Amino acid sequence: MTTTSVPNQATPSPFRRAAAITLAVIAVIVVGFFVFASLYADWLWFDQLGFSTVLWTQWTARVIMFATGFLAMAIPVFVAIQLAYRLRPVYARLSSQLDHYQEVVEPLRRLAMWGIPVFFGFFAGFASSAQWETVWLWLNRVDTGQVDPQFQMDTGFYLFSVPFFSTLLGFASAVLLVCLGVSALVAYLYGSVRIGQRELRISKAARIQLAVIAGIYLVVQAASLWLDRYKTLTQTGDRITGASYVDVYAVIPGLTILAIAATIVALLFFVTAVIGRWRFPLIGVGLLIVSALVVGVAYPWLLFNVSVRPNQETLESPFYQRNIDATQQAYGIDGLEKIDFKAVTDAESGQLRADAETTASIRIMDPAIISPTVRQLEQYRSYYQFTDPLDVDRYQLDGQSQDAVVSVRELNLQQLGAAASSWYATTLVYTHGYGIVAAKGNDRTTDGNPVFLERGIPTAGALTDETEYEPRVYFGESSPTYSIVGGGDADIELDYPRGTDGAAQTKTTFAGDGGPEVGSLFHRLIYSLKFQSTDILFSDAINQDSQILYDRDPITRVQKVAPYLELDNDPYPSVVDGRIVWIVDGYTLSANYPYSSIVSLSDALSDTTNVTPRVALDDVNYIRNSVKATVDAYDGTVTLYAWDETDPLLQAWQKVYPSTLKSISDMSGDLMSHVRYPTDLFKVQRAMLGTYHVDDAASFFRRDNAWKTPNDPVQDDGTLQPPYYLTMQMPGQDAPTFSMFTSFIPASEGDGARNVLMGYLAVDSNAGDEAGVKAEGYGKLRMLEISADVSVPGPGQVQNTFNSDQAISSQINLLKQGQSEVLNGNLLTLPVGGGLLYVQPVFVQASSGTKLPTLRKILVAFGDEVAFEDTLQEALDALFGGDSGANTGDGGTSTPSPSPTESGEGGTDGGTGIDVAFQAALQDAKQAMLDRQAAMEAGDWTAYGEADARLTAALDTLLSLSGQ
Repeated sequence: MTTTSVPNQATPSPFRRAAAITLAVIAVIVVGFFVFASLYADWLWFDQLGFSTVLWTQWTARVIMFATGFLAMAIPVFVAIQLAYRLRPVYARLSSQLDHYQEVVEPLRRLAMWGIPVFFGFFAGFASSAQWETVWLWLNRVDTGQVDPQFQMDTGFYLFSVPFFSTLLGFASAVLLVCLGVSALVAYLYGSVRIGQRELRISKAARIQLAVIAGIYLVVQAASLWLDRYKTLTQTGDRITGASYVDVYAVIPGLTILAIAATIVALLFFVTAVIGRWRFPLIGVGLLIVSALVVGVAYPWLLFNVSVRPNQETLESPFYQRNIDATQQAYGIDGLEKIDFKAVTDAESGQLRADAETTASIRIMDPAIISPTVRQLEQYRSYYQFTDPLDVDRYQLDGQSQDAVVSVRELNLQQLGAAASSWYATTLVYTHGYGIVAAKGNDRTTDGNPVFLERGIPTAGALTDETEYEPRVYFGESSPTYSIVGGGDADIELDYPRGTDGAAQTKTTFAGDGGPEVGSLFHRLIYSLKFQSTDILFSDAINQDSQILYDRDPITRVQKVAPYLELDNDPYPSVVDGRIVWIVDGYTLSANYPYSSIVSLSDALSDTTNVTPRVALDDVNYIRNSVKATVDAYDGTVTLYAWDETDPLLQAWQKVYPSTLKSISDMSGDLMSHVRYPTDLFKVQRAMLGTYHVDDAASFFRRDNAWKTPNDPVQDDGTLQPPYYLTMQMPGQDAPTFSMFTSFIPASEGDGARNVLMGYLAVDSNAGDEAGVKAEGYGKLRMLEISADVSVPGPGQVQNTFNSDQAISSQINLLKQGQSEVLNGNLLTLPVGGGLLYVQPVFVQASSGTKLPTLRKILVAFGDEVAFEDTLQEALDALFGGDSGANTGDGGTSTPSPSPTESGEGGTDGGTGIDVAFQAALQDAKQAMLDRQAAMEAGDWTAYGEADARLTAALDTLLSLSGQ
């Protein structure tokens, strides 16, 4: 007999084992350092901005919630497994299949007993940490002082407590289901539960454990059913959000019955744990299911079809009224002032005399069209850009309010070209934009260009003549991802492309406190990892005083320091107290206000100016403009002001993030003069007022007076017409004020839709100019309800009249001659002369090449009469019998705006600034060629690259200007 010895298994080499452990440790250290670097960079950013408490609050809350969720899941699961295992029958007779299962499981038993709770604990921890805001809001909840009409509970209960208890009960249900599952599994594997020969046998210990868990689970379900009674007030039905007749008389009583029944069945499970009879709880579960079908489905269906459907208006009216009242309160439209308006449609001489102040402020410069014009006249270099569309603001000039279209001159590094887009140039040289450009909204030059209030490089104009002004824009909507600024003996940042004493450029060094310090080697390493750039680590241009600026978009900065806010999609720049600041409106939102109807934010906010709005929470039924925020364009300072201190959500968040908001009393008078009623809030309110402008349930039920916002007649693509800011006087007002307006047409659809005006909504958007005090009328909503006795054409009808009028068409065709195209501006509607006046500017631009929209004509309509003239003054006079009785902003036909000379003083170059800009570009190109040649001879390739970039930019500017 021969035997074959089994070869010894190879013993792992000690060197390999040590190497593997070393590599694993290194990997953990590297991953850990990357995580640390990300967290530390966040802390540096928040700390520099003065909002480190916001980050600490988030980190602390998430850690606490993770630990709570982990322990709340892991401990019960661990106990359930341990009890099921330790109370197993010792001498149970197992089947061969179970024996096989145990052979497989037993070697892993210890690992599984610890691993399973940890596994579920991690999932529960991460899920809990994501809900920290719900928990913290509940912990810091406040009462609103208003009660719901059904349960007489404070509405704060629905805003704070219902979401918390719903989350808590859902979590508890998940824990109990996992415990029930693992208990049953362990009991089955170790013989406590045996299935065979059509018989189920459960040991006493397993019976007690499973019955108790099942009983607790049913108690939790009973609490959930009881909570569901309150949720009916925030659930959306066929017509309204909130409890209807069927809900009040069938669903809510049914949920009460089911909650009691579930509690009774839970008691039966506890009894089973003692006496050992499963029959009673199982029968109870069956009856509970049957009861749910009867009282939860069958009875509500029967009640609706037998009683409610034939008598819907009568029975549902009280609940529709609840919905109307709550919706108006939740959206801030309960203070709407309605004005019956019997519009005049006949145009007569002198008819606008009483509205002279309003007509003088009519905006004819469309901010959505003239951005290319401003860019061509004011860009100066290809690496600058302006927003499109421009923003709307107003300024006090010579004691008068002047509406203006504005934009800051920001960087556009993509236009530098590949040759000049080095890390050095894009990070250290091109760091900021320069200045704000503002033009009158109601005026034009003789050649159809804007009349500038502020313009040029260096900047000059009416907005900055009398104040110390900081024009540099380090923080804006198009700022570079990051820049490294400050420190050093020599200025290397390009300030603006014009110098003195023959210099081609003016350079500067950032002198503010705008970002974390990046001078130390450790901080360089941190930000090299964050931005994946070794240049940060090795660049000699960075010194101990250098700062790194990032997260520079105003919305991003405000969102990070106030994460509980939904931010307006239209931040706008203003010159406030000598600084360019971005003003951002912040909203608190909820979907849990009782009886208030849900609105889709994305649908309400979408129009031609914002086709795809950015929203974090879409379906909401409560909104408040609770915070006004400012972001300093020079150093990025973020300031939050509690604008609506009565908002319960803001009060709760102030307790979560204490000392992060300032009072409205801290707002300067200059800042107040630029605060305006927010666009997005107005859009949401108009979306709701289409239905909820009615006050009685009968009209609401019949929908005989439902309205909608008209589509934009200029675009003709199905998008809504945007609201507009204008200084105007509504009926009921003593004087014109800066306002925002929109119009309504009937809500009919299809071929039967009528494009006639039914309503005209305006809101007083002027917050006043007194420090820390809102103007008395700010936020006042006024609705003109247009009498049905007179048919007033809507925007679509008016646009169709403009397009089809033969006299107008012939003049339009003349404007299109050659290589020109005609652009219709915004169609504005104004309540003047006892009726509704339509005004539309008409622009002409080249169809190819350099496009420079210039204002050539004005279309106006009143009733069935239309006019088409060169200026608004001429058009109104032609429309109203030769003399409208009012003067317009363009009545004097302004001469071209003076352009800044190279020294920054006013000049007269024909209004376009092209001659000065062309000569400056020639000088820049000449100097750049000389600098490049000198750098090449000296072998200084860094200076060579910088000079080459300046030469490319100068040539681009010359090419652009030569195409004028």
